[in-house]
Amino acid sequence: MWKEENNELKKKYTFKNFSEAFAFMTRVAILAEKHNHHPWWSNVYNQVEIHLTTHDEGNTITAKDRDLAKAIDSL
Repeated sequence: MWKEENNELKKKYTFKNFSEAFAFMTRVAILAEKHNHHPWWSNVYNQVEIHLTTHDEGNTITAKDRDLAKAIDSL
């Protein structure tokens, strides 16, 4: 479940291993390009943390963030 905190949508994903985490990040990167909206994210071994906020709207949560979050959840 996405958590709203500090004007961001945040979610942490845990995978079986690094390869699965990296494959997920690749799929998210393709979605981000299609949405023309790019996340802040980090990856450590099998965990990926994603933060979404709209910088050009004053670093706040917008429909862009919610739409991308929904697309990521559909993977």
